[in-house]
Amino acid sequence: MENTVFEHCQTINGLLIANKENDARQELIKLLDFHEEHKIEYTPLVNHLIRETGLFPYLEPETSNWEERFIYEAFKVDVGEEIPLTLHREQSFLLKRLLEGNNIAVSAPTSFGKSFVIDAFIKIKKPKNVLIIVPTIALTDETRRRLYKKFASEYKIITTTEVEPAEKNIFIFPQERAINYVDKIKELDILIIDEFYKASSKFDSDRSPTLIKAILKLGKVAKQRYFLAPNISNLGQNPFTEGMEFFPLDFNTVYLEKFEYFNQINNDDSIKSKFLLEILESKQTKTLVYAGTYTNIESVSTLLLSSIQEKDRKLLNDFSGWLSENYDFNWSLTKLVKRGAGIHNGRLHRSLSQIQVKLFEEKQGLDTIVSTSSIIEGVNTSAENVIIWANRSGKGRARLNDFTYRNIMGRGGRMFRHFIGKIYILDKPPTEEKTQLDIPFPEQILGDLDEKTFVNDLTKEQVAKIILYKEEMAEIVGQGTLERLQAENIFQSSDAELIKKIAYDMKFNPNEWNGLGYLNSMYPSNWDRMLYKIIKLQPSGWESEYKPFVEFVKILRNNWFKSIPQMLKELEQYEIGVDDFFKLERKVTFKLASLLSDVNILQKELLKDKNYDISSFVSLASHAFLPSVVYQLEEFGMPRMISKKMHEYKLINFYDKELDIHGALNLFNEIGINLVFDKVPLTDFDKYILEYFYDGIKTNE
Repeated sequence: MENTVFEHCQTINGLLIANKENDARQELIKLLDFHEEHKIEYTPLVNHLIRETGLFPYLEPETSNWEERFIYEAFKVDVGEEIPLTLHREQSFLLKRLLEGNNIAVSAPTSFGKSFVIDAFIKIKKPKNVLIIVPTIALTDETRRRLYKKFASEYKIITTTEVEPAEKNIFIFPQERAINYVDKIKELDILIIDEFYKASSKFDSDRSPTLIKAILKLGKVAKQRYFLAPNISNLGQNPFTEGMEFFPLDFNTVYLEKFEYFNQINNDDSIKSKFLLEILESKQTKTLVYAGTYTNIESVSTLLLSSIQEKDRKLLNDFSGWLSENYDFNWSLTKLVKRGAGIHNGRLHRSLSQIQVKLFEEKQGLDTIVSTSSIIEGVNTSAENVIIWANRSGKGRARLNDFTYRNIMGRGGRMFRHFIGKIYILDKPPTEEKTQLDIPFPEQILGDLDEKTFVNDLTKEQVAKIILYKEEMAEIVGQGTLERLQAENIFQSSDAELIKKIAYDMKFNPNEWNGLGYLNSMYPSNWDRMLYKIIKLQPSGWESEYKPFVEFVKILRNNWFKSIPQMLKELEQYEIGVDDFFKLERKVTFKLASLLSDVNILQKELLKDKNYDISSFVSLASHAFLPSVVYQLEEFGMPRMISKKMHEYKLINFYDKELDIHGALNLFNEIGINLVFDKVPLTDFDKYILEYFYDGIKTNE
């Protein structure tokens, strides 16, 4: 065995001499995995090679020479943990540049450990205001949990737009919320954009307009900028990253071992199914299955249900029973979890997604998660095994590009847990290519731009479009009103043409808007006409025909008063099941609420004599007709069902209009988990969820 280790060390040293450091690092990680597997102590030679390749956190000081021990200590920084952590060479490089005040855009692999750099910067520099923009709400809570433990005693950690800032703040928002909070932020010490590649419509056509607006508006008040992304080779010239240093860092801390089976499978689903089951059976470890589309998730779920035996683990049985009681006993997820498998997608209730990721971390929890791309953009989890079932994107049925493909593979392996991530490829991969990130101005936001400011970055056609748009809007709402509305930045939609369309209809067809105020009625039967009119303003993307969607909104009105199983019973006649419930509720809280908000802003300007104000309905829709704090608590991992029990047993009054999310979190800490257990009848799984929730609202101090 000693000879094997020495021969590996010779190979690694030869690669270093040949100036092939990245190859040397990959070979070293494989050697460290060999040590882990055979429980071998590192020799001084192995520690020396760890130092030479920059992987300082992997050093074993006990078996190191003094030079390596010195490096291990010298690269330690306070990241808010109980003890300082040793950074690797490239993390330390980035931290140094940030502490010097530089604006940085960095591309680094998923396993790089970018969050430690952010945490160390906050701890050392002690900035007054930090804003972190993340792509999804799921990642908002994950980031909040990490930073809350470390910094909540010193900073107000803000994740929702209803909360007022304090003297020192860490704001964590998805791009939509960042836009709505712009006017409350007067200055930023640092603006951090996670996954900033989503500013390009090539990579995310839905989110790019809003993220671009956020970068433009918040960049004006930010003293420093730090943008992060994976797998970008080159950064094209653009006004959004102007003045930033770009560092493409190819520095992996784990090794990805690929097993390509797609040629043997040859697009035969039965053979593919056999491979999947054999991998899951032979590799008893945590596995992510990238299915791509919702249809593929259903196919894989059906396969697992018919082929895998129930695990008979208490935690999984409890979760299955909890899902049966609170959602649907006949739901595929209710049955899947008993087999050690979960589902992750962007539609599920946020608390449900978080619970499954938590169970995935448990030894006696979930072994497998079947996912759309939400697992790569929604959370920072990883596994020893990643199985790529389909080379398809969840958005339509387009094939994955190499960029997204590498992101998915990057979920394999984890620093200090799995040196080697095993990637099983069951569908033909895309052609490898270098990725240049170009960030043009999205057409949707042209009407919100000052053409003089960006004259050098816009085409003549775009400048002409901006001028024409402003002329047309000024004719509808008046020049002064247009300038005020744009300055106030209050429109939810990033689609300027949609705003113009609504304004035009109100101006020239005011009678069509008679009865808008009926949306404030307590009786949902009065909502029909205006709901139909409003959703038809933006005809596509409602995940349903108009009638089922409108009926869903009316039944959702009882979200706080009825259980989900009760509402599903009422929705049966419209063929709306539990999976439809998730996607339609999401449409209500985001798309419909945003559209209603923009309608309300414009009607105040154009239908003044009618005196309509549907802000209360907008608020109800944006919170899925739940008390606002109950809805917000789901982002913190607290399901509405448990909040409802606490309300019924008078531990917290969620009807209190003075109660905001931070007040609620303070109340939870004052009450304490033991009193909740004593006063409220809870199932074992309710208690498991509460323990996880409470863990996310306490600090390290």
